[in-house]
Amino acid sequence: MQLMVIEFARHVCGLAEAHSTEFRPDAPHRVIYKLRELKGVDELGGTMRLGAYPCVLAEGSLAHRAYGTLRISERHRHRYEFNRDYEELLTAHGLRITGRTPDGTYVEICELPHHPWYLGCQFHPEFKSKPLEPHPLFRAFIGAAYEHRRRRLSRALAAEKVCSS
Repeated sequence: MQLMVIEFARHVCGLAEAHSTEFRPDAPHRVIYKLRELKGVDELGGTMRLGAYPCVLAEGSLAHRAYGTLRISERHRHRYEFNRDYEELLTAHGLRITGRTPDGTYVEICELPHHPWYLGCQFHPEFKSKPLEPHPLFRAFIGAAYEHRRRRLSRALAAEKVCSS
């Protein structure tokens, strides 16, 4: 999600120097920055947002459809967050925030609604995935890829029929 937000800020919102303070602390547009509660903390030990946290999903979002519910709990392991100072600009250009902590403090999931699958999450879905029980986001991503391929092949077959007749 962090890199998704940086890319979107740069190439859709025109903030060519958008970055994360993890990679470039002096960036003029810090769309991702160190967790607020870690400001001034430089040591690494015990300084992460770590463990399971609740998340509220936006109705009708890709995430909502994948999970089949509006309230989830996911595991985290990170030190950086979405800079809410850029929320209005990013959402005005089409980024959709579809997962938030119940108190609205943290952004957990971002999506592009007009894309077959453009979803980034702040948590680690791989922590709750198993070979025979894939995480809902992984299952939905594979399903979207399969459907995209099926539609593409169907269009190609239809075009071939037109050309051969």
